[in-house]
Amino acid sequence: MGNTLTVRIDDDLNNWLEQTARKQGVSKGSLVRIQLKKGRDQAGQQAFMRLAGTMTGPKDLSSRRGFSKR
Repeated sequence: MGNTLTVRIDDDLNNWLEQTARKQGVSKGSLVRIQLKKGRDQAGQQAFMRLAGTMTGPKDLSSRRGFSKR
C-alpha cells in the first residue's frame, strides 16, 4: 500500500463499517478497499445505461393514438 486517503463519514456509516468489518474479521481499511474494488469491477456492468437517450419517437408514449387516457 502506498497511498493514503482521508475521508470523513457520518456516524451511521461508521457504525456499519465497524460492524461489517468485525463480522468479516477484517480491518475497516481493508473493508473499504474491498468495497472500492467491487465498485471498480462492477462499473461497466450496467451496459444498458449506454442506451439512455438514444431512442427516438414520441417523448410521451401516452400521446400516441390508442395509448392516451383521454
